[in-house]
Amino acid sequence: MGEQWGSRTIKLGVIGLGNRGSSLLQLLLNMKDVEITALSDLYEDRMQNALEAVIAAGQPAPSIFKSYEALLAQSSVEAVIIATSWTSHLPITIAAMKAGKYVGSEVGGASSLEECWQLVHTAEETGKRIMLLENCCYGREELALLNMVRQGIFGELIHCQGAYEHDLRDEVALGVENRHYRIHNYKHRNGDVYPTHALGPVAKCLNINYGNRFVKLSSMASKTRGIQLWAQTHLGADHPSSKTNFQLGDIVTTMIQCAQGETILLTHDTSLPRPYSRGGRIQGTKGIWMEDGNVIHLEDTSQAHAWESFDRYKEQYEHPIWQEYLELGVQEGHGGIDYLCLRAFITAVSEQTIPPIDVYDMAAWMAITVLSEQSIQLGGSAVAFPDFTNGQWIERTSESGGKYAL
Repeated sequence: MGEQWGSRTIKLGVIGLGNRGSSLLQLLLNMKDVEITALSDLYEDRMQNALEAVIAAGQPAPSIFKSYEALLAQSSVEAVIIATSWTSHLPITIAAMKAGKYVGSEVGGASSLEECWQLVHTAEETGKRIMLLENCCYGREELALLNMVRQGIFGELIHCQGAYEHDLRDEVALGVENRHYRIHNYKHRNGDVYPTHALGPVAKCLNINYGNRFVKLSSMASKTRGIQLWAQTHLGADHPSSKTNFQLGDIVTTMIQCAQGETILLTHDTSLPRPYSRGGRIQGTKGIWMEDGNVIHLEDTSQAHAWESFDRYKEQYEHPIWQEYLELGVQEGHGGIDYLCLRAFITAVSEQTIPPIDVYDMAAWMAITVLSEQSIQLGGSAVAFPDFTNGQWIERTSESGGKYAL
C-alpha cells in the first residue's frame, strides 16, 4: 500500500511466530516505517523461518529469543506484536506494558476476570497503551455499516448480532500434530472461546465504553458431538481426538444486555459442517441489515416487506478508510483487513496516541469468554458484567482522532 508512511521508524518485536504471527510479520515487512528488531517463539524452526524472512526483506538480522521476557528486556524494541496462544495474550501484554512497551495483541478470550482487571490496572499505572488487533473492525462491510449507523440510517439501534461460524473440525482434531493451541481450549472449556470477531464491530456501532457498556450476559451451550465424530470418520477410531470427550458445546449462544437498552446475540459455531459466516445483523428503528444473504431493508427506501441487496449501500456509504484503501491498493491478509489493523496500530505507536481499540475494549471483549463459561455453569443464568472503565464510560466521548479512528 503506497501510503504516507510515519515520520519515524518503529522498532518492533514479534512474539509468537506460528501461522498467525508469520503472516503478520510478512505484512509488517512491507511497511517502510517498521524495522523488526527482535523475534521470539518457543519453537526453533518457527524462529529460524521468521529470521530468514526478515533478512530476505532486506532488513538487518533481528535478535531472536526463546523467552519473551528476554525480548521485552531489549532497549532496541519500542513496541511488540503478540501472536501467541490465546491464554497467553493477557499475561504477555501485562508484562510488556511493565517493560515499557506499546503493545498490539492478537485476539482471543480471557481466562479470568482477574487478569482482565490486571490488564486495565497495569495500563493505568504505567501509562502504556495497548491495541487489540481485532481485524474484523476494519472490514469493508463493517466500516460501511459503522458509517451508516453514525449517520443515523438505521435510526436508533435496538439489536445486533455477530457470530464466529467456521468449520474448524480438522484444525481442532489435528491440533496436537499441528502444534495448534485451539484444541486444548475445546478439551477443557465450555463457553464462547473466540468472541471478538463477532463482538468487535457491533461494540463500535453501539459505542461501548463511550456512553454505553455491557451490563450482563447469559449463555447456553449445546451438546458436544462434532469434533469427535469428524475425528472418528477421518482419523480413525484409535486417534486421540476420536477418544476425547471435548467440553466445548458445538453451538454456544450468548445474549448481552447493554446499559442503553440494546441487546446483542453472539454465536460460536465451529464444530459442525457449515460455510463461513460472521452472522452479522444490525437492526434499528428505521431498518435492518443482515450479513447472510447480503441484504438490507430500510423503511423509507426499500420496497415494503422486501429485502434488497446491500451492494449499492456499501458503495454509497463507503467509509473514508476504505475509500483511500481502494485507491492505494488493497493488501493481502483476510481481504485486506489485517493490513489496515496493523497500520492503525503502527500509526498509534508512531504518534503515541490512544489506539482505536484500547485497553477497556480489550478487557470487555475478552471477558466474554470467562463470563459465558460462568453463565453456562449456572444453567444459563445472567451474570453481571464488570465495568472495566470504573464509570468513565458515562462521559467518554470518543477515542483519539486520526485516519484509522473507529
